[in-house]
Amino acid sequence: MYSAVKTAIPKNDYLIQITFENGEIGILDMKPYLDFGVFSRLKDYKYFKQIKVPFDTIEWESGIDLDPEFVYQKCNMELS
Repeated sequence: MYSAVKTAIPKNDYLIQITFENGEIGILDMKPYLDFGVFSRLKDYKYFKQIKVPFDTIEWESGIDLDPEFVYQKCNMELS
């Protein structure tokens, strides 16, 4: 079971600081995914920074999004 994304803040080097509804905070590294399909658009850092949280996960303007369970599993969790 995953926890929904509450906030997402883009950081340098294609990292995203994610706060989940359960209070956990993690860092998602998007670099490994930037060469795959639609995610290659995120190489444009101006576009990458336009991240939003419409429901329970992260999304970009063109509709690129990630499964919330994937986001939770791939985050390196920090101490909250």
